Amino acid sequence: MKMTERIFMSSPDVGLLEEEYVLSAIRSGWIAPLGPDVEKFEEEMAERIGRKHAVALSSGTAALHLSLLAKGIGPGDVVITSTMTFAATANAIAYTGAEPFFVDCDPETGNLDPTLVEEAIDSLASSGERAKAIVPVDLLGKAVDYTTLTAIAARHGLPLLADAAESLGAVHGGKAAGAWGEAAIFSFNGNKIMTTSGGGMLLTDDPVLASTARYLATQARQPVVHYEHQDVGYNYRLSNLLAALGRAQLRRLDDMILRRREVRQFYKRIFESVPGVSVFGAVGDEFDNCWLTSVLVDPDDAGFSADELCAAIALQNIESRPLWKPMHLQPVFRGARALTNGSSQRLFETGLTLPSGSALSLQEVQAVGAAIEDFLESRRLIPNF
Repeated sequence: MKMTERIFMSSPDVGLLEEEYVLSAIRSGWIAPLGPDVEKFEEEMAERIGRKHAVALSSGTAALHLSLLAKGIGPGDVVITSTMTFAATANAIAYTGAEPFFVDCDPETGNLDPTLVEEAIDSLASSGERAKAIVPVDLLGKAVDYTTLTAIAARHGLPLLADAAESLGAVHGGKAAGAWGEAAIFSFNGNKIMTTSGGGMLLTDDPVLASTARYLATQARQPVVHYEHQDVGYNYRLSNLLAALGRAQLRRLDDMILRRREVRQFYKRIFESVPGVSVFGAVGDEFDNCWLTSVLVDPDDAGFSADELCAAIALQNIESRPLWKPMHLQPVFRGARALTNGSSQRLFETGLTLPSGSALSLQEVQAVGAAIEDFLESRRLIPNF
């Protein structure tokens, strides 16, 4: 069943409710940045997550950048973070002038390994250095072990700043992703679990951190009639129109998560009897927002590689992609310090992310399934498979 239109991994899922909210915002006259929809979006998100403060921003990257600045992170500092992440995490640390120290992951979830975090802190201390913060990353929608990491951060007197860009709707220890740490951030990029086209959110219970973020995000303007600036600021605030889109998406969030969970279950059924292939991070799915579903392919057991599966379904106009290439292997961070055990590299080499979006139609999901099954059948026709 070859589709004429390309099937994407995670297209925006928008409809009539989003149209209604955005049109209402346009008709209200609040076209310029900020406005009543920004304020309501912040209130509604803070209430959903259980935080006292939320600051709507232009991207998740901006939110992470400001959270680091608000905690005083700057040149010469060292920030411990996950190597198994998108570049934005490391880039935000680099924006401050600080050095990211990359730590490897738990092979079952791809999330930051708490044991290695402790080792990294001790390793820095042994050389006379001190980490200034820990930035864990919730990979593909599954929250990290915040219970353990919070205890480690408290023991060493370090702020925990959670990169929850991918995990809105996930849960750990009975608390929502985004509710952990001194601050947490979400991304509302076009491919995320919910979208504002582009955008992000900083969440915290600290009123000083929240006010500092708001101040820096609006070009660090002083509260006077003329333009007065005592600090370097940023143009990081979310527009009122995009906030209106986010408010509509937030109302639909639970249904969109449910749809992604159904897609994951579909892939589980396809691969459950295929040797050497497993659905990545699928243990405890009920606490996962199932943002993206990936499979791990052991070529020795499966008889094929993740790259071969990717190439085969690409011929059917279906998008798929390897898991994140670890940051310690990226050319831009060549030479950065890292504590690794090979887990992230193995995930990169054996992982493949499949179409997972809530906007996928039944026909599209079936087309992906048929392409995968055609590939599996073709491999069975090879002698000694």
